[in-house]
This record gives sequence, C-alpha cells and structure tokens, in this order.
Amino acid sequence: MLDLITTANAWLNGIVWGPPFMILLVGTGVYLTVRLGFFQFRHLRHAWRHSFGLIFRPGARAETGAISPFQAVTAAMAATIGVGNIAGVATAIVLGGPGAIFWMWMVALVGMATKMAEATLGLKYRHVDADGHISGGVFYYIENGLGPQWKWLAVLYAFLAGLAAFGIGNMVQSNTLAQSVATGFGVPTWMTGMVLVVLVGAVTLGGISRIAVTAEKVVPIMAVAYLAGALGILAIHITEVPAALGMIVQHAFQPMSAMGGFAGASVAMAIRMGVARGIFSNEAGLGSASIVHAQARNHPFRQGFWGVWEVFIDTLVVCTMTALVILVTGVLGTVDETGEVVTGAVLTSQAFTQGLPGLGGYVVLVAIVFFAYTTMLTWNFYGEKSWEYLFGRKVVLPYRLLFLVFVFLGSVGALELVWDIADTFNGLMAAPNLVALLLLGGVMAREKLDYFNQLRDRNKPK
Repeated sequence: MLDLITTANAWLNGIVWGPPFMILLVGTGVYLTVRLGFFQFRHLRHAWRHSFGLIFRPGARAETGAISPFQAVTAAMAATIGVGNIAGVATAIVLGGPGAIFWMWMVALVGMATKMAEATLGLKYRHVDADGHISGGVFYYIENGLGPQWKWLAVLYAFLAGLAAFGIGNMVQSNTLAQSVATGFGVPTWMTGMVLVVLVGAVTLGGISRIAVTAEKVVPIMAVAYLAGALGILAIHITEVPAALGMIVQHAFQPMSAMGGFAGASVAMAIRMGVARGIFSNEAGLGSASIVHAQARNHPFRQGFWGVWEVFIDTLVVCTMTALVILVTGVLGTVDETGEVVTGAVLTSQAFTQGLPGLGGYVVLVAIVFFAYTTMLTWNFYGEKSWEYLFGRKVVLPYRLLFLVFVFLGSVGALELVWDIADTFNGLMAAPNLVALLLLGGVMAREKLDYFNQLRDRNKPK
C-alpha cells in the first residue's frame, strides 16, 4: 500500500510541479510586480517604516480586528519560518545543487509582491459576522472579489488548504522535530509525538488570540537566536563566503558536477528544487498567510507591507544564512554510516556543528523545536478556517482534534514520503490562489493608487 501511495504521489507531483505550474507561480509574481509598479523594490523603505518600523515608534491601531498587525505577521511568520528554512534548504542544495538557492531568491523577489497581494486582499475582503467573528483568506477574496460565480474555486481552495495543513504545517514539522530530538537526545519518536500533542493542543484549542500571543513572544527570539549562530559561523569563514555566493550563481545556470557523496544536479533540477523549496519556506503563492492577515487591525494595503518583509526575512535572510553555512563548512556530500548522502535537518546540523563545535548542533536542534512548534500552531488555524468556510463553525473543534492526531502520526512516520506528499498538496493548493491573484491584479493596482492618494492628501499643507 505504501509503495502504491509513493508511486501515485510521484506521478502527481511530476504534473503539479511541471513547467505549467512553474510558469503560473513565477508569472503571477512577475505580473503583480509590474502591476504594482515594482513596489517591493521602489518602496521597500516605506514598507519597512509602516510595518516593522512601527515597533520602534508605536502608534494608534487602525480599523477593527482580532489581533494587532504585528501579531498577525508574527503568526504568519510562525508558519513560514519553519523546518523549511533548516531542512528544506539543505534538501534543495543536495537535490538541486547550490544553484537551487539562486532560484529560491528569484522566486522570493517576485513572491514579495505575491505575498503583499495575499495580505492586502485577505484583509480587504474578510467577512465579519454580526457577533464580530472574523474570517478571511483566499476563499473570501475569491468569492467576494471575483463574485459568486467563482465560489467553486473558493470551495476547491478551502478543501485543499484544509488537507495541505496536515502536510506542510503538521506532519513535516512534527516528523523533522521528532527525528531531530531522537538523533540529538535518543528520545523515542512516539514519546516526542505525545508531548507535541499536549503542547500544540494547549495553544490551538484556545484559538487565534492564544496562537498570536504565543507567536508574538516566540518568533522574534527564535529567529534572532538562529541567525546569531549562523552569523557567527559566517564570520569565522568570512573569506569563504564570496566563493559560496559564486557557487550559488554559477550553478544556477551550469550543472553541478558530482563531488564526494554528492551526485551532482542539473539546471532543471536546480530550478525545480529552488522554486519548490522556496514556496515551501516563504509560502508566497499558497495564500495561507492571508487567513491570519485578515484578522489584523489595519488598513488593507498597509497590511500588505508586512507580507513584503515576511518573504524578505524568511528567504533572503534566514534561508540564505542556512545555505551559506552549509556551503562554507564543506559538509555538502557527506555520507552517513549506511553510505547514504546526508540531507535535510541532519546536514544543516552537521554544518552548524562543524562551524561551532560543541554548540552549533544544539543551536539547530533548539531552532527546529521552536520553528516546527510555532509552524504547527499557525497552520492549525489556517486549516480550521479553511474548513470552517466549507462546513461552518461546528467543524472547528473536530478539526483541531484531528490535527493533533496527525501531529502524532507525523512524528512516527517516514520522512521522505511526508515531504513529497506535502510538496504535492502545496502545488494543488496554490493553483486556485494564483488564478485569483491574476484576476484581482486590477484591484491591487487600485488599492495602491488609493493608498498613495490618501497619503498625499494627508501630507498636504493645511
């Protein structure tokens, strides 16, 4: 049965991540980048001042919503900064060569516009019940933005998002965490799974407010700690960083030859792995973050600024740090005792251990624990809101309980198959969202025009 599932998924994965989908994913980002006048490049400083920059100069909160804009972005980043930044980057390099990171960068640069649109539209078209209950996300900007005739696409997205949450935001995270703890401390995976069920349930059963409060406290600390470790290693190997960057650019266009245990990689594989692992990491194109951004107290277009920096920090900073540490420490191509090429979180852990003997491995282990844990919290919310759209609020508690079952199953499951299935669901989930973003590009252009017109009017001398 397992072989049948593996074969079927491999066939479907080949279709989902084939050239048409790659063109749709990158093309949507390029289209939105052009339609918004290259906003993420021309107005990057403005986006910072009116998003993360507000942390240093707090002001009044606008509009109504369940959580603050900062809580919304930390909850969203709790989902994006996960094991994809650690294990996913290592897998991309092993399967696609260093050139995969270049294509990860390219997808991120246009993905900043994609994520901005998702955050803006999620808040603009959210639904607020008479009792103040807020719901939002791709399904609402499809239905309310494109019209009732597109409801079938909203239903398709919500169904796929609810399923995808069990993969990208659940089993992949719990599996990597359990395997890492087993390797580092010899704790049985089933025991880690049971502890995770308790810890995840303690927060998710309390809803978005409890998730947001947890993310607001944990995400900044865990990201800074991980980056501090990576920067320490790169400082030690500073003379090797230019060569590592050169490898990334060179092998984006030139096949990577075999070396040691590394089997080499074609340019096509570099592109495929860069795009796949890029979207897995920053989630630009999946539309998932729109679900939590819709909960924010903010102006829709201004909330989109947080989406721009979300992708920037996740991919262009965190993923790049991971990749450079792997390349400068020379662990690429390492084989284990069975003769298999080391990949995933184990490879990243080896790189940190090599770079910071006695400490580096623990930095990665702690990062995996917190990254994976907070990712599961937010993705539980994504999944439950998706199926709440389909079945009403009565499905929320059963979904949360089912999510906990999959947390345990992921902890004791097979790593490679879990990742492959998650990749497939990511692609299936992204397709309806990308179609909607293309059709709503004109709305985004008007939102930008209205925002800057209002900004100009406020700044006119009186």
